[in-house]
Amino acid sequence: MSIQQPTLNHADLADRVRSLASAGLEEVIGFRRHMHMYPELSFQEEKTGQFIASLLTRWGIPHTTGWGGHGVVATLSGSGPGPTVALRADIDALPIHEVDGRDYGSRVAGVMHACGHDVHMASLLGALRILMATRDSWQGTVRAIFQPAEESHPGGASLLIQEGVLEDPRPVSIFGQHVLPTLAVGKVGFREGVFMASADELYLTIEGRGGHGAMPHLTRDPIAITATLISALQQLVSRHANPISPSVLTFGRIWSDGGATNIIPDRVHVEGTFRALDETWRAEAHQMLTDMCQGIVGSMGGRCDLEIRKGYPVLVNDPDTTRKARGWACDYLGEDRVEDLEIRMGAEDFAWYSQVMPACFFRLGTGNAEKGITSGLHTPAFDVDEQSLEIGSGLMAWMAIRQLMEENA
Repeated sequence: MSIQQPTLNHADLADRVRSLASAGLEEVIGFRRHMHMYPELSFQEEKTGQFIASLLTRWGIPHTTGWGGHGVVATLSGSGPGPTVALRADIDALPIHEVDGRDYGSRVAGVMHACGHDVHMASLLGALRILMATRDSWQGTVRAIFQPAEESHPGGASLLIQEGVLEDPRPVSIFGQHVLPTLAVGKVGFREGVFMASADELYLTIEGRGGHGAMPHLTRDPIAITATLISALQQLVSRHANPISPSVLTFGRIWSDGGATNIIPDRVHVEGTFRALDETWRAEAHQMLTDMCQGIVGSMGGRCDLEIRKGYPVLVNDPDTTRKARGWACDYLGEDRVEDLEIRMGAEDFAWYSQVMPACFFRLGTGNAEKGITSGLHTPAFDVDEQSLEIGSGLMAWMAIRQLMEENA
């Protein structure tokens, strides 16, 4: 038996949501600025969680705390029974020192919301305000997940899933958004299917036998071995990966123990990342990395210890859910403000949700060249055009409402 829907049609309801998003913009900007000024690193988001919980308490929205450490999960019911849809925002910051001169800049030395998580939180809080004001027009439940530790392996999403955040009852789908400074404010972007890469951390120690730089024949030079190894490992991608399935192998840090210009060290340390868009190839590459490290280093008289810290999986946007979400965004914003995005080799722990249920992860345009807001993610000068929060909050609410309406039809 279908549940009777209110007589308010989609166009009128979209107008109502847009009006509420506009009216609530200044409040949402205030949320964003507060959280931007007081950022906290992964697994340390105690005050951030308390701030979110205090707002939910003030608004009378049931919620629980302590998810994954400091996460908060809110539950908002509509005017009648129905399915559940989940909305997710991440809450942690990065160890980056923000540029000076902003009155809303970080007040925590060396910590900054340089990835837009303050926008994500503020948007979800704004969406809850809109959903509260429109709950007479939808049935079911919205589960708002304020998730900790997106920036640190294994990712807060995996912990929350283990703790049961997607159960009792299980949502029919989950939506998440992420700022995109290369996309102009006023626009959003979507991609069906494979969207973002897996991300694994690599830690290598190459051991040789050190000695005097003038007598290399008496050593097993780990620097020379490392140089050969790194060059050879690049063939993992160039000669072993399927060219139509992108993957990336990058080494970002190399150092040796002790040392001077005339000293060959005993060991060299290397750190890097491996990313892929196919889980089968990812597993194969892990084995090949291990075999190549042992074989090449061993053949040169050294020893190699490789640790692969398996991180986030491939993020796959459910095609049907994403296709519908894109259509809802067109209805809400107009087709000219909705773009199709390319695959990205960046990684996101939202991927954990996408591996276990229908998920849609989309991008919110936050850039504005005329205002000089062009800096990239994870940089000290990163900022957003705060007008994006009007879309960020309104569209999240609209997607939840439309998903519930479709499930109840």
